[in-house]
Amino acid sequence: MDAIVHTFFEQTPDANVAKERVAFGTSGHRGRATERTFNAAHIIAITQAVVDFRNEEGYKGPLFLGLDTHALSRPAWECALRVLAANKVPVLVEKDHGYTATPLVSHAILQHNAQQHQAAKADGLIITPSHNPPEDGGIKYNPHHGGPADTDVTKWIELRANAYLLRHLSDVSLVPLDEALAHAQEYDFTAHYVAQLGKVVDMVAIQNANLTLGADPMGGAALPVWQAVAEHYGLNLEVVNNTVDDSFSFMPLDHDGKIRMDCSSADAMANLLKVKDRFDIAFGNDPDADRHGIVDANGLMNPNHFLAVCVDYLISHRPEWSESLKIGKTLVSSSMIDRVVASHKRELYEVPVGFKWFVDGLHEGWLAFGGEESAGASLLTRDGKAWSTDKDGIALCLLAAEIMAVTGKTPSEYYQTLTERFGKPFYKRVDTACTAEEKAAFKNLTAESVTDTVLAGDPISAVLVKAPGNHAAIGGLKVTTENGWFAARPSGTESLYKVYAESFKGPHHLDELIESATVLLSGILKN
Repeated sequence: MDAIVHTFFEQTPDANVAKERVAFGTSGHRGRATERTFNAAHIIAITQAVVDFRNEEGYKGPLFLGLDTHALSRPAWECALRVLAANKVPVLVEKDHGYTATPLVSHAILQHNAQQHQAAKADGLIITPSHNPPEDGGIKYNPHHGGPADTDVTKWIELRANAYLLRHLSDVSLVPLDEALAHAQEYDFTAHYVAQLGKVVDMVAIQNANLTLGADPMGGAALPVWQAVAEHYGLNLEVVNNTVDDSFSFMPLDHDGKIRMDCSSADAMANLLKVKDRFDIAFGNDPDADRHGIVDANGLMNPNHFLAVCVDYLISHRPEWSESLKIGKTLVSSSMIDRVVASHKRELYEVPVGFKWFVDGLHEGWLAFGGEESAGASLLTRDGKAWSTDKDGIALCLLAAEIMAVTGKTPSEYYQTLTERFGKPFYKRVDTACTAEEKAAFKNLTAESVTDTVLAGDPISAVLVKAPGNHAAIGGLKVTTENGWFAARPSGTESLYKVYAESFKGPHHLDELIESATVLLSGILKN
């Protein structure tokens, strides 16, 4: 990985080349040093743009700076710190300059801003490409609400950062690294977060159940958190892998032969699955710990299934939560969640893909839970206050332990009871190659674009191009029937579109849904 770090510093992106510019996706700016899409210049420009945004918005509080264990994360963290120190921004970093998981940064921002005058509001930067391969880098910005910045903010930062790149960073100040490190103030993110976990999860119930727990940080920033959780609460919790190696060479290969720290992939989670029988329940996290993977006797749980279990359990076991609180899901998450929410006579809040759509609801306290199909979720505290407005893989893993401690059922057993009540869904995602023109056509789709009245043998009940919860454009299409649905949206990085489908009638009907969706889409995307 030394060569990649060398390239990070030595290669300079050309802002006149589109693919080498700063570009914020759903989870910040990501790229590779060797492709000149994630280099020191990008980080310096982005950080200076964030400083400018802080000044525009009147931020006077500290910036919480976190990082994960990818090879490029520490060099990028140092670059960001040099810019922040040069601009005299107060910066808080983990004690001993350790790793800092995403939910800890979000929680710290919220804690600070709940206690301070509005003028002293804090924000955060997190250096992470999430579960991406070892050679990748990433950076994301969380404003005062603690969650991922919305599109308006990221577009502002993106434009400002690219202007700095076009000027070859000539108007950006940097201080030497030793001066920047001296400027940073140490803050015990881990201790603050771990000590307060009882506010969001019933830690006493977990302690009393004396469950045998396993945790796999997958070489990431969750490692010190799980160690502290085990010690602080006296749990029978074994961290199955203490290795931190920025090449992640200990990782099993993912389904496509690449190293990817994806805790929702059975291939990537193979190490934990081999030892699952040693534990009542076990869990894994990606390198910045914003995702969760739940393992019990039945293996790795499908993220959609676990979200449905969480929703049913939380509505039933959070008596202080108001009945007016909404339950959030992305529109490609399982309709099992819809059926669970309806059975409790609660309101569903269905949004486009991207956790950012849940941030305001969690921050303002009207959204009890927000979860997405890619194993990311967060929730309010037990008394209905904001906990983390970014995805919190640690809290969700501990919630799985709470569910087992309180109900006596593993999450998989709990999900089985839901299928007995609401039916058994079958879910699949299929990627289909498409032209640039077809990708562009997604933006022009309307509900009237679909003239079919039947899908896979069932009458079409709704055609959506905007999410029902917040009426935001979904960037694609969703078609529903009584027994199933499909959704399609173009990839942001590849020449393909993704089709998600779910059937409550069985695997054969699921295949019919996908086939019908493919035919329908091929027709309307060419018109």
